[in-house]
Amino acid sequence: MKELFKKYWPVIRFLLLFLGSYALLSALYFVFLSWSEGGTYYPDFFTYLVSVQTEAVLATLGYEPSLQVDPVYPMMRVLLFDKYIGNINEGCNALSVMILFVSFIIAFAQKFKKTLLFIVGGLVLIYATNIIRIVILCVALYKYPESSNFLHDIVFPGIIYGMVFLLWLFWVRSISIKSNE
Repeated sequence: MKELFKKYWPVIRFLLLFLGSYALLSALYFVFLSWSEGGTYYPDFFTYLVSVQTEAVLATLGYEPSLQVDPVYPMMRVLLFDKYIGNINEGCNALSVMILFVSFIIAFAQKFKKTLLFIVGGLVLIYATNIIRIVILCVALYKYPESSNFLHDIVFPGIIYGMVFLLWLFWVRSISIKSNE
């Protein structure tokens, strides 16, 4: 048994670090969401921030956006040229994707500074990609409303998860290159 444990220690270590950090970060996010109910920012700070920044980018591109607080559900309605396009809710802020990203990087952690810099850089890139993703989705839904399910459920999740996957590949590759030197 000891030999098996020793043989598979790298896999066990990865799983423990990944699942442990994912559980901890998810729990902290859940607490954050619970505390943010009824707070200053609606529906929560990060979703509000994503909504406002999406609106700003759309305005910069000349689309005349406006946001409305949904009276029933914790989300922001997005309108372009006074036409309802869709909603930005908690799932659109990409924090759950960021938690997944960070957990994977922690599970393959290297030197503290290198790991921290990669996490911060990756989070900034994921956040910016998410804003761009929502902006493009809003424009696409405005121009092609008949494709809303395909765009929202397949194409645009693929963009954000594809970005995370590429970052993971880059991180693992940088580790493997260093270990081969």
